[in-house]
Amino acid sequence: MAAFDPWDPAFLADPYPAYAELRAKGRVQYFEPTNQWLVPHHADVSALLRDRRLGRTYQHRFTHEEFGRTAPQAEHEPFHTLNDHGMLDLEPPDHTRIRRLVSKAFTPRTVERLVPYVTGLAGELVDRLVEAGGGDLLRDVAEPLPVAVIAEMLGIPESDRAPLRPWSADICGMYELNPSEDTAARAVRASVEFTEYLRELIAERRGKPGDDLISGLIAAYDEGDRLTEQEMISTCVLLLNAGHEATVNATVNGWYALFRNPEQLAALRADHSLVPRAVEELMRYDTPLQLFERWVLDEIEIDGTTVPRGAEIALLFGSANHDPAVFAHPERLDLTRADNPHISFSAGIHYCIGAPLARIELTASMRALLEKTPTLTLSKPPSRKPNFVIRGLEGLSVELG
Repeated sequence: MAAFDPWDPAFLADPYPAYAELRAKGRVQYFEPTNQWLVPHHADVSALLRDRRLGRTYQHRFTHEEFGRTAPQAEHEPFHTLNDHGMLDLEPPDHTRIRRLVSKAFTPRTVERLVPYVTGLAGELVDRLVEAGGGDLLRDVAEPLPVAVIAEMLGIPESDRAPLRPWSADICGMYELNPSEDTAARAVRASVEFTEYLRELIAERRGKPGDDLISGLIAAYDEGDRLTEQEMISTCVLLLNAGHEATVNATVNGWYALFRNPEQLAALRADHSLVPRAVEELMRYDTPLQLFERWVLDEIEIDGTTVPRGAEIALLFGSANHDPAVFAHPERLDLTRADNPHISFSAGIHYCIGAPLARIELTASMRALLEKTPTLTLSKPPSRKPNFVIRGLEGLSVELG
């Protein structure tokens, strides 16, 4: 019998049978190891993402003591300062103010202008893979594409980009359930180094602005919009982390799923017009962000169970995306699936601001691989990262067949 155990390698390899068991047990269940309430059904996850009785933070209304929580350890302060000033972990009015400023860089027109750059870069990366006769799809295509795109938007020079992915990986380690002290120490170190780098870059852009997003945030600050330097730094880190983590993992999870479903891959190779639906279906089928957390700001009731103020709710995106109440034959990969209301990009006020850009990146890399590597095959079974919340692979070795 499958069991929900986010530290068990067997569960991490395939969590979806355990989700089915959770859904069968009910709409909400308390999980003692993480002191969270698990919500596995699509309807509840979707509704609670929009419910203002829940929040990504509680500090806009309560102190730690008032909320019945313990303040973070003092030695973790650099991580929490960086994390807590980004819009993903803020609630209105601060969230509204920062998102309004950042959204100017993600208008449909602005994102559409990036298509030639993204398409060209995806083609170049796949050309190199072809020249090498294969390689690691994660290292050679999935990672460099979205990192370069968001770094270009921010105005981070190419010569400075090498540490971005390691910093991001170390910071994102803190989003796992019950992170270890070693994970926390790496996150703190990365937070300090990333903050120092961005503080210097912001100072440089103040003296010599460009047409990048950092310069735009500085201009908004100078024009009277209330955006502190820490909010600027936290916003840039959030955009980098969120701007590529999901895309990287969606790419490798997706191609691994295609290799395991050869009839679907054959259909896609025969008809490239399926790419837009394939992108959506692959994000649903093996969800890159499995869980999103919310604090209960005001007591709520779910199916007769009272969840008290001060509790933490774990919204299980991976389970919601496999809910048979919403998706016909959810365990089946179906690249022709037309009705696909997956919630891989979240919902409500925290809906992913970069979702249109992520779709462009995923589409561009998939098209380039289909066109330039029509016989691409898996050269050896991949290893899955020992993470639950952010679901991905250590690598994906491929050859041209």
